[in-house]
Amino acid sequence: MHMKLIAIANQKGGVGKTTTAVSLSACLAALGWRVLLIDLDPQANATSALGLEGAEGLSLYRALVGETDMAEQVLPTRIENLFVIPADLDLAGAEVEVARLENHLLRLREVVRPIVEDAPFDFILMDCPPSLGILMTNALAAADELLVPIQCEYFALEGLSKIVNLVEQIKGSGANPGLSIGGILMTMYDARTNLSQQVVGEVRRHFEALTYQTEIPRSVRLGEAPSFGQTILEYDPNGIAAKSYQKFAEEFIARQRGETVPQKEQSQGAGGES
Repeated sequence: MHMKLIAIANQKGGVGKTTTAVSLSACLAALGWRVLLIDLDPQANATSALGLEGAEGLSLYRALVGETDMAEQVLPTRIENLFVIPADLDLAGAEVEVARLENHLLRLREVVRPIVEDAPFDFILMDCPPSLGILMTNALAAADELLVPIQCEYFALEGLSKIVNLVEQIKGSGANPGLSIGGILMTMYDARTNLSQQVVGEVRRHFEALTYQTEIPRSVRLGEAPSFGQTILEYDPNGIAAKSYQKFAEEFIARQRGETVPQKEQSQGAGGES
């Protein structure tokens, strides 16, 4: 497998996007893959979830505006095989600054190219902000593929159709003709509710080949972990949320290798676990 750049994005907030970026990164690192997590959200939630808040001046901002090389912004984390480029509030300024630059859609692709060519990582995961601004479109223009976390809620398909349209726009513009949706991950699943089961069924019906078999359950522990600056693997390693993300990471790797995962007979999962 060659190194893959994967954007984790959904223009809607609160769908488990950052939780997925951090948890998948940690699970892949635990499996022995070398992972770089880029926090592209000025709110820096992925950064603080790894216990790295307060790393001002180390975001991708300076690289995007041409002041430094991206490789100089990479920090090791306490987790073996996992590295991060943190976010800070300067990134909010990148929305304005980068927009003024020539080829503004391709800035991230240009600054990441040396790392792609050196290939010190197996995966670069980009946690995108929940908006359709410059940072998210730059991530999509740079990415090999897109991972879309979707909350099991009523308007899930509506949000997904917006993402599909955005991918088509990025491809059609020539910014990234090879971009594809690599997968859809259902999050905040509660097996006890008809709504969760209906939403999953609906998404699978429309996007069967893209939707991962693993569903991430609604979990109090997942919500608590970032406040301790820990991943779910550190905070509650034996809980159902950690096990679900580990299962998802294995399915993710199988898909990257082109292996088929057997279809599950029915939705499983626990809801409301605390």
